Amino acid sequence: MQNKAVLYIIFSTFLFALMNVCIKMIPGIPSYEIVFFRSVISFVLSAVLLYRLKLNPFRKGNKLFLIIRGLSGSVALLLFFYTLQNLPLATAVTIQYLAPIFTVIFASFILKEKMQWQQWCFFLISFAGILLIKGFDPRVSVEMLLLGVFAAICSGISYNAVRRAKDDEPAVVVVFYLPLITVPLVGPYCAMHWVQPDGLEWLYLMAVGVITQFAQYYLTRAYQMEKASSVANYTYLGVLFALLLGYFIFGERFDMLAIVGMITVIIGVILNFLFVNRVTTARRFMAYIRHFPGI
Repeated sequence: MQNKAVLYIIFSTFLFALMNVCIKMIPGIPSYEIVFFRSVISFVLSAVLLYRLKLNPFRKGNKLFLIIRGLSGSVALLLFFYTLQNLPLATAVTIQYLAPIFTVIFASFILKEKMQWQQWCFFLISFAGILLIKGFDPRVSVEMLLLGVFAAICSGISYNAVRRAKDDEPAVVVVFYLPLITVPLVGPYCAMHWVQPDGLEWLYLMAVGVITQFAQYYLTRAYQMEKASSVANYTYLGVLFALLLGYFIFGERFDMLAIVGMITVIIGVILNFLFVNRVTTARRFMAYIRHFPGI
């Protein structure tokens, strides 16, 4: 089960990297409009799939966490897309990839997933990396940094809501609630401040919606199958994808200290991953030997 969840999260991360490239390709379209297009396409695709699977997304049950997932996910999207258009690709993605840290932190309160003191140290290492990026990259303003961090916080809340709803709702229903809430939330403002897409911009907007739908599905499945602390760290591969795509497609360059900051973020994540795996393995071993007589 864990290996399958890991494959899902890696594939989802790659799809999100492609989505980020599409967004960077349309700097003339406001972030709220991109979010709106993405949500409309996701809404239609999810509704079709729900119809084919004969699933009722409005059946009786506790919808609180689905609504929280929709609201927090909408805010996270708006802020992240905005920073994505105003920062280098790898920088915006690295800041957003604080989300797994907030996911694990919030999981300790919302889902009662116990955290060890060592994990706090690893998280501080990752935050130090973010500060290095800000301090040595003049393209990163304090405003953009704070908006990016808040987007990551909202994503952490959203991912925990996804995991909290895992026993009550199928993955496609969880995915459906994000556009269900985002469209009416963003739609009125979008209509009043409409910017007409032109030519290839339409293609990129459609690609954002379609690619994200698949990415969201596999992300949701991964969080439903495994603990947040076990799979969240793999999303940091998105930083590597962003560096490569930013370099080859947009010609983005970084000085050594900014790259050191990104590496520092990754180091903190890897240390946390290794620690969680060690603790999990030890607990499973102890649970196993307790089955033997006399132990």
